[in-house]
Amino acid sequence: MMATTVQISEELREELAAKKLYEKETYEEVIRDLIEDSAELSEETKKEIEQARKEYKEGKYSTLAETRKELGL
Repeated sequence: MMATTVQISEELREELAAKKLYEKETYEEVIRDLIEDSAELSEETKKEIEQARKEYKEGKYSTLAETRKELGL
């Protein structure tokens, strides 16, 4: 197997580290899992996720506390 070095930001490295399922999991394994997860999503689901991200960035969301209050919980 040929290995290569990829430069990523410290922020991205921390995000990848947070996604590890176990301490000794390699970043390659984490990245492969992410690729596999995204490949399994339907096109409709991908569109819905993108729409949700857009709405979140625009501030169109409710906090858990707000939702509980709306539902009377």
